[in-house]
Amino acid sequence: MHAEVIAVGTEMLLGEITDTNSQVISEGLADLGINVFYHNLVGDNESRMAEVIRLAASRSDLVVISGGLGPTPDDLTKQVVARYLGRDLIVDEKAMTKIKDFFARRERDMTPNNKVQAMYIDGAVSLQNEVGLAVGNYYHDEQGTDFLLLPGLPHEMKSMFETKAKPLLAQQYKGQQVLNSRLLRFFGIGESNLVTKLSDLIEKQKNPTIAPYAKENEVTLRLTASGSSDVDDQELLDELEAKIQKRVGQYLYGHGENNSLPSVVVNKLRKRGLTLSASESLTGGSFQAAITAIPGASNVFPGGFVTYAAEQKEQLLHIDPKLIEQYGVVSEETAGAMAEQTRQIIKTDYAVSFTGAAGPDPLEGQSAGTVWIGLAGKDMPTRAKLYHFPYDRQRVRSSAVMTGFGLLNDVLG
Repeated sequence: MHAEVIAVGTEMLLGEITDTNSQVISEGLADLGINVFYHNLVGDNESRMAEVIRLAASRSDLVVISGGLGPTPDDLTKQVVARYLGRDLIVDEKAMTKIKDFFARRERDMTPNNKVQAMYIDGAVSLQNEVGLAVGNYYHDEQGTDFLLLPGLPHEMKSMFETKAKPLLAQQYKGQQVLNSRLLRFFGIGESNLVTKLSDLIEKQKNPTIAPYAKENEVTLRLTASGSSDVDDQELLDELEAKIQKRVGQYLYGHGENNSLPSVVVNKLRKRGLTLSASESLTGGSFQAAITAIPGASNVFPGGFVTYAAEQKEQLLHIDPKLIEQYGVVSEETAGAMAEQTRQIIKTDYAVSFTGAAGPDPLEGQSAGTVWIGLAGKDMPTRAKLYHFPYDRQRVRSSAVMTGFGLLNDVLG
């Protein structure tokens, strides 16, 4: 069983937005044991869409299309697929009622073009949209290619795919080979170094496979096992992960798509009943924003400071002006004092601080990308560490933030 994924939208061809749907769909299909052999991207043009659909149907058992289900004139996916199948579009009355209620609640007139959002291909299964208005479609053809049509908005697509489409596909295609994936997340090691240390496993391993991905400030490995059952797959994944951990386990901080380094640190603090505060100069509050974006962060993070100017470090953090005058803002001494004073003022178990030259210009004779990160804790000596991030201003800031989380993760163990 193999599939093709098509993303529809001229705005993606123009580079205005990025196609994230195809990745989510491919990963979900892999979980069901359905191999994806092709990805395609086509604009909102009827003839080109028809051409891409014909090609996909000629070489794939299942064609999954995201986008083009809305009410505007360039939303043509259902119409083009219906024409290819020689089928009419019919109205899903439940969806139609939802659309009418939507406009009624807002005291707005429903225009006729909105009706198309409630239409689906005759003979298909209409997939209800729990977070939007346009229905999806699943058309099964015993003698030909199956089609799955999903909304283009990522949150609508993901909701429909996970709650409606995947269970339906699992039932329809049961008996396929079972694929299971596991995502390992690494910090503090570059992709080339990680790949070098695991080169023999990556090159020789056939089942499970290992796929490295470099992301901003971290590297991930996706392990994918293929077997007759979930249990068989998990045993294969466990065995391979043990080999990987033996070589580079000190850099492994978490598993899964949503298990980011900030969330790992917050969860460790919460489980141990510990608290954290922060003071930021060059990062301008980005570290604290990353913490507070995580649900439950209020249990571990009472607050912090953003002290860009030297005067604010003196006034808010009570740092001795003579220390800053002697050593400068971009220094080990100032970073350490920022962390220690923050911890004392807010009365937390740990505190982290950031000071440096984000760029593009040097600061106090220090080149852009020079960063000191301080760390203070109740049962440890206060310390600060020097980093040089050879990137643009935004990447210097984001790299500093993630490195701060990395230091905390190491301390928490």
